[in-house]
Amino acid sequence: MPIRYILKQLLMPPGIFLLLLLIAWWLRRRAPRLATACFSLALGGLWLMSLPVMVEWSARQLESEPALAELQWAQLAEQAQAIVVLGGGREQNDPAWGGDQPSLMALERVRYAARLAKASGLPLLVSGGLHYGAPPSEAALMTDVLARDYGVRVRWQEGLSRTTWENATYSADILRKEGITRVLLVTQAWHSPRARWCFEQVGFEVLSAPMGFLGVANGRPAGGWLPEGKALWQNGLLLNEAVGLWAYRLVYGRG
Repeated sequence: MPIRYILKQLLMPPGIFLLLLLIAWWLRRRAPRLATACFSLALGGLWLMSLPVMVEWSARQLESEPALAELQWAQLAEQAQAIVVLGGGREQNDPAWGGDQPSLMALERVRYAARLAKASGLPLLVSGGLHYGAPPSEAALMTDVLARDYGVRVRWQEGLSRTTWENATYSADILRKEGITRVLLVTQAWHSPRARWCFEQVGFEVLSAPMGFLGVANGRPAGGWLPEGKALWQNGLLLNEAVGLWAYRLVYGRG
């Protein structure tokens, strides 16, 4: 198991909060004030991360790309040469399907890309590598879903990438050979700014096609101030994205 994965799970919620609780228990007699501080920070963090209202607020800070108006779809071929769909994970060994399947998040992207492809006539590239280090790739799984469930043919598969930066660089290797420099980029709205930045860094003109917006009215009882398990997961995604947006500019920025 890669050390990077282990460190990420420990340093990002909820791992960091569980670690703080463990530290608080260990310090309960040696340093009771510090133990209380660690306990309070962990409990407060878990509570905030479990609130739908925090999902709504956090997403609004990240979702800066506007949604495409449906009236634009037929004219997309005038603005882009291809649609690029980014993988969003993979679920293993689902008995109902007889094998691996794209994650729910990836399926959302695939569904939107299929609509856009049918409306615009643009060719599709799907990008996503070996999520668990073994085939099939995310790209292969998405290709199968697009063909079987939506009747949409994928022209190119990029099945090596493991990160958003690699999505961009490996897709560029494929599309440059086809003379394609303008792409319509499909991914979650909160992921769209970082994805767009990556593709622009490798030389593409990018028209964003964000979907799956979270920065909308949460519609929960009490305005979203009651804890919810799903919110904990969503807030984790958003925090990871905020860190990634900063880190990518630091690591991959070209001044």
